[in-house]
Amino acid sequence: MKILVIIPAYNEEATIYNVVTNIYKCNLGVDVLVVNDGSSDNTCEQASQAGAKVINLTHNVGIGGAVQTGYLYASYNDYDIAIQIDGDGQHNPSYLPQLIQPIIDNTADMTIGSRFIDRTNYVPSLFRGIGIKYFSKLVSLIIHQPVFDTTSGFRAINKKTIKLFSHYYPSDYPEVETIVSCCSHGIRLKEIPVEMNYRQGGKSSITPIKSAYYMIKVTLSIIL
Repeated sequence: MKILVIIPAYNEEATIYNVVTNIYKCNLGVDVLVVNDGSSDNTCEQASQAGAKVINLTHNVGIGGAVQTGYLYASYNDYDIAIQIDGDGQHNPSYLPQLIQPIIDNTADMTIGSRFIDRTNYVPSLFRGIGIKYFSKLVSLIIHQPVFDTTSGFRAINKKTIKLFSHYYPSDYPEVETIVSCCSHGIRLKEIPVEMNYRQGGKSSITPIKSAYYMIKVTLSIIL
């Protein structure tokens, strides 16, 4: 199957080279696309040196716009599976076979690498942990299916879902909203237990104030 790994990246020069090379070391025959979201550092150069295809956005459009750019590329180039991986080193590529197997077996249209199905070494910060638990309960209630890690950006989708995301993808804090949107379109969802690292470099954009805004904004988006 034709598989694309999409890495949205904003000022990830410290980690992006290792992220890309570690994906290639898995020998899965995938293509790697880094969507450079208007970075002001050497993200583009590091990604290119690692062997990734790179799309350079002229200005920072945010995570949603960067990820959708990748899905548009996947749709245009007729990929069967698209995998989303963060550029900060949190996601371990060794889990890629487990992530894509349900899609290959046609038992799921979308898989999510979950930190919370099984006990792992990952312990979120206070504010992040509150948001994770809140959205897990809210989304599970709305879609009538338990979802333990709604904010995970470690995901794989099939061609049907690539087409859906290429037409619409939330621009701001998209992970939670896309789960609800997928289920409303009949997308079959499955979580895969994974162990995640903490951010390996760069700086998170999530602050306590942004966490509060995030919870309010996303709650209104998925309810309305």
